[in-house]
Amino acid sequence: MTALAAVGGTAVVQAVSTDAWTELRHRLGRWLGRGNSQRESAVLERLDQTAGELGAAGPAELERVRIRQEAAWQTRIETLLESLDDTERAQAVEQLSVLLGQRIAQGGVSASQGGQAVGGNVDIRAGHGSAAAWNMGSVTLGNPPQPGPPQG
Repeated sequence: MTALAAVGGTAVVQAVSTDAWTELRHRLGRWLGRGNSQRESAVLERLDQTAGELGAAGPAELERVRIRQEAAWQTRIETLLESLDDTERAQAVEQLSVLLGQRIAQGGVSASQGGQAVGGNVDIRAGHGSAAAWNMGSVTLGNPPQPGPPQG
């Protein structure tokens, strides 16, 4: 449940300023509103505020704003799921999985200073005579250096 909520928070931030934003905004507003039009309107207003904050953030503060917004939306999703009984929660988790699965299936890449988020698969290949690497913080995946001529 926490992992799904985290994916939801990330999906919101990644979708802002993309073609997927309008649909995700609408679907998530309806999902979080749970059939209550006033609650849905409040959620849509919060989503618009999120988009506004991300759009107004300068390069120096963008990553901080992204992290804060992802955490806020994760918390909203978790709070809703925790408020439901077991049957309702199971249905809500399934609905959210479908909603986010449709968003994630579209793929997409979001990049900011020092980071990149990818919705979908990442396929890194290195052909003969080339090298590929992907840096993940303190972990680097890539080809080792070519061995020198045998010494001896």
